[in-house]
Amino acid sequence: MTPFERFQIINHTLRKHGLQRMTRYLCGLAHVSLSGYYRWLATEETRQVREDADERDALLIKERFDNLKGKAGALVIKMRLEREIGVVMNHKKIRRLMRKFNLIATIRQANPYRKMAKATQEHQTCPNLLKRQFDQAEPEKVLLTDITYMHYGNGQCAYLSVVKDGATRQILAHYLSSSLAMPLVEQTLERLLDRLNENIHPEAILHSDQGMHYTHPKFRLLVRKAGFTQSMSRKGNCWDNASMETFFGHMKDDLEYRSCMTLTELRAQVDDYITYYNSERYQWALKKMTPDEFRSHLLTA
Repeated sequence: MTPFERFQIINHTLRKHGLQRMTRYLCGLAHVSLSGYYRWLATEETRQVREDADERDALLIKERFDNLKGKAGALVIKMRLEREIGVVMNHKKIRRLMRKFNLIATIRQANPYRKMAKATQEHQTCPNLLKRQFDQAEPEKVLLTDITYMHYGNGQCAYLSVVKDGATRQILAHYLSSSLAMPLVEQTLERLLDRLNENIHPEAILHSDQGMHYTHPKFRLLVRKAGFTQSMSRKGNCWDNASMETFFGHMKDDLEYRSCMTLTELRAQVDDYITYYNSERYQWALKKMTPDEFRSHLLTA
């Protein structure tokens, strides 16, 4: 159940039974924050206006959809709306409303085998140079990167891309986006270069899984130009990227990010947590030091 649905249940319970001074108690039962509930409540009128607008627009879309016997995608419906009744509607909005109201077009899909063949030619993997030897006792020599999903607000999803130092466990760069497109990893790499001030270790390795972002020709070229050697986990072997999974697991356990209602709020939570993780979170495996302290320890040892 999403936080949005829990807020609805709390609100319905309070109104139905006329309860007073029970809001904090109900939020505790539902495992949501009190501040998140009040933020959700403050935007109730705005959500209703948006919902009414969606329903009106969905009726226009459904009329065209039905006229074409369900054989129309968002672009066709967009053109028909403009030509027939002079309504200009963004095709992304049309797609969103079609998903929301379950209008699934029965149109010809792209041949998946052709797409796979194209991907095989353009996307190339790299050997696993680390073999789980994440910690080589040299700061900024082994860099690990991965992406995780973060569900928040009213069923929204954000994507967090992170680069972690294998030796110090510092988070050297991160980027949070509402899109899973290539700029997610490109911006992360750019931030990493800024953090390192382009002083790349002569044997620096950037290790990832075999995700499409990391095998993409454009990203591989950027990595090569930056001076990193690329390494990748074996396909289907989560242990080869276990260090990153551990960080994401701790972060999601520590943060109450699901109650965030906006991407800006989520981004602030992530930024604060990474600052805390680097400079205040002591780790047993780092001789009970923080990642920042352990980096200084390695450099002076």
